[in-house]
Amino acid sequence: MTSFDDSHGSPSQLEDAQVLAGRYRLDRRIGQGGMAEVWVAIDEQLDRRVAVKWLKSNLATDEVVAERFRREAIAVARLNHPNIVSVHDMFEHDGRQAVVMQLVEGRSLRQVLDSQKRLGPELTIHIGASVAAALDAAHAAGFVHRDVKPGNILVTEDGRVLLTDFGIAKGLDGVEDDLTSDNVMMGTAKYLSPEQVRGHKLDGRADLYSLALVLYECLAGRVPFLGQSDADTALARLQRDPTDLAHLRPTLPISLVNLIHRTLARNPAHRPATGGELRQELMNVDTTPPQIDGTPIEPPTPRLQPVRPGESGRLPRVDTMIAPTVTEPAPVIPTTLFDDPSVGAPRVIRRPWIPIALANAVVIFLIAALIIANRNGDSSSNVSPLPDLTTSPVVERDIEDSIILDDIEDSLSPETQMPVSSTSIELTAWDPFGDNGSENDAQAPLAVADGSRDTAWSTECYNDQYLGAKPGVGLIVSLPQLSNGRLEFETLNAPFQIEIYRTDAVEPPLALESWTQVGSMSYGNEPGAVSVPVDEASTHLAIWLKGLGPDEACSSANPYRGRIGELQWLTNP
Repeated sequence: MTSFDDSHGSPSQLEDAQVLAGRYRLDRRIGQGGMAEVWVAIDEQLDRRVAVKWLKSNLATDEVVAERFRREAIAVARLNHPNIVSVHDMFEHDGRQAVVMQLVEGRSLRQVLDSQKRLGPELTIHIGASVAAALDAAHAAGFVHRDVKPGNILVTEDGRVLLTDFGIAKGLDGVEDDLTSDNVMMGTAKYLSPEQVRGHKLDGRADLYSLALVLYECLAGRVPFLGQSDADTALARLQRDPTDLAHLRPTLPISLVNLIHRTLARNPAHRPATGGELRQELMNVDTTPPQIDGTPIEPPTPRLQPVRPGESGRLPRVDTMIAPTVTEPAPVIPTTLFDDPSVGAPRVIRRPWIPIALANAVVIFLIAALIIANRNGDSSSNVSPLPDLTTSPVVERDIEDSIILDDIEDSLSPETQMPVSSTSIELTAWDPFGDNGSENDAQAPLAVADGSRDTAWSTECYNDQYLGAKPGVGLIVSLPQLSNGRLEFETLNAPFQIEIYRTDAVEPPLALESWTQVGSMSYGNEPGAVSVPVDEASTHLAIWLKGLGPDEACSSANPYRGRIGELQWLTNP
């Protein structure tokens, strides 16, 4: 068996046994790829079974392909390692080059993963250590494999692991032309290193990155980067980091998770330096699973101060200032992962849209407000601290600010915006980068305004304030009809970072890049109320949480989560 066993068709049998080079009698075809087909054959001189990799007839006249095929045989013949498939011979038959290799009885790792989906940490470590040793030998001999993937890793029935297919291996010395175009990324898109995608000069650490992707897939059930096309898949690793394996499978040994993520560093200097070093670190992993501290699913009783009789209980409003924003390249959205049974300050100055027909006095007030905004400085003043509700719900502020801002609010917040009935708004949790696509979905309706802070939607608990490698989680607000207006809600945990997105599509898009951001990011170190004007008619809005605050209801291992409540949509007339 070789790397070409990924073909799922049935083996082919020759009607008349064909003998190649007067020595190798073909028995049955066991696989084929883009360049060659692989046969089980009998070496009649030595009376042993071998694998014959035979160049396809339609490529026999392609001099570049034929030369690359020949160089593979020469490269592998120089390698003598128990974890690398051996090359015995090479010859030409009917104008087609052929390589005779060690016959490995077993399956490719691709076949294993297709049938089992995920592997345990012990087997994953064994596979990783074996391939790392093979790569260390190849690198020492002056070759970068460039195509480390499950289809090129063979596993025998007795547990031996061998690396094969050096068809696109490249010499580290750079002396010999590798017969590839400067504009072509050699390798398989799902397993390319960032430097391969960028077309940079490679060394052995590129293979180690690809191996880490394989190990990630063994544990998570799929690769961390997957797009709608090979180009999207390749570019995804330049735009974001993989989802934290510890979040996908909390029972994994933390040292194994950390090692895989370190080997997936975009900067090669941050990865293990050699295959030997990676192998040693894998062998030293403590496979004891971490202690899992359970986290409640239902939201805890709020720990805010009680509201005195006669007070509204609303938090001070934090308004998002509308400003031109530069849209960063959105990450490629991966498909759903396989389920894991073990997983369980001064007040901000608002800049709403101002009709030209407003009175001159309002214009004067606006100019004064803009002056105060410039005085306040950078956008870190977007968030007002939470007042002490035991004394007074009124935000203390400078008298000048109070007069100007209150007058502007009185002029621009009349009875022109009407709240939409909470029963008309549909709320859906949104977790496009998670392992199962859900984020406490059943709690989503609890975010609707009901005059109480006791009810809210909360995210899951995370071990990182910024959700590890996940770009964010969200709450989709589906409006009863196409409309514009103002979205208001309270964020009950802090610090927080929140962005608002909109769309006029009939159905909410699955991909974040299909949404349009509204205004700039709202953030703060204290809980507060967010109010965002949405001037363009929309059908769906998305509250996108990028930063979370600590929550005493979470575990010490995963202390961070976000909470959203008192949400309402105010429509413009």
